[in-house]
Amino acid sequence: MMRSRLRIAFGLFICVALSVGMDVARNAGAQTSSDKAPKMKVYISVDMEGVAGTVTIDQLGPNGFEYGRFRKFMTDETLAAIKAAKEAGAGEIVVSDSHGNGENLLIEDFPADVRIVRSWPRHGGMMAGLDTSFSAALFVGYHASTTNPKGVRAHTFSSAHYARVALNGVAVTEGEYNAAYAGAKGVPVIFVSGDDIATEEIKSRLGDIETVVTKKALGFHSAETLTPAASCDKIYAGAKAAFARLHDFKPYVIKTPVTLEITFKNYTPAELLSYLRSVQRVDSHTIRFVGKDMDEVDDFEEFVGNYGADLTP
Repeated sequence: MMRSRLRIAFGLFICVALSVGMDVARNAGAQTSSDKAPKMKVYISVDMEGVAGTVTIDQLGPNGFEYGRFRKFMTDETLAAIKAAKEAGAGEIVVSDSHGNGENLLIEDFPADVRIVRSWPRHGGMMAGLDTSFSAALFVGYHASTTNPKGVRAHTFSSAHYARVALNGVAVTEGEYNAAYAGAKGVPVIFVSGDDIATEEIKSRLGDIETVVTKKALGFHSAETLTPAASCDKIYAGAKAAFARLHDFKPYVIKTPVTLEITFKNYTPAELLSYLRSVQRVDSHTIRFVGKDMDEVDDFEEFVGNYGADLTP
């Protein structure tokens, strides 16, 4: 009888041990599978004209007396978007410094695992480094287009040289242009911050994306603005809301081949560029280029915007 009971007890012990072992193996397998799952990649393109408080050249360039402070404000607004992205599960984040000389963001303030694109020229322009592996793109500090009669520091790529930039016959903002570049790679834009005119303009083209108004435009060089701290709080909340409904957003895709038109403020660039067989001169100030896709169109625009015969290393 004793031996029989021992055999039964031993058999139960073996069954329990095997069951526990199988559970451990299953959990380990699930964890391994989870660890191998691709982590969300997020791209953040950052400009400066749409940052809270920015109104004139005094904030926008190295010679401006407020530039040093506003580099910090631009950095802090970007960090607010990064915080939201990380909390949403982003495993990789690339930030594009897309204003002026491309050397504005205080890179020492960023988390160690964030990569930052700096300076020019570069393939992809304000979206350099973006590829099909990214899940979402966010625009921080963006502004209205050069054809918009309102908006703080409204321009498209070059406030000094361009009077209009159009894709497939429609004048675009930098935001819409960059969204089309991202859309061609299957990446949706989910969030934009900037003044009220800029956010209204880009939503009219991209649809119901999340936006944050950092200031109300009163003129080209004037605004009623949030404080930097309040703007950061709103950007964090807005980006967080965007990630919460990530699956609602679709890439912004335009028809190919893509027709790019650039209207210059001076006639000479249009005249000289028309010497190229791939360029058509539409009027005294406007040229037209047709590219097979947004990559080709953007490379052309980057060349036009950056090339000068007097370029030095």
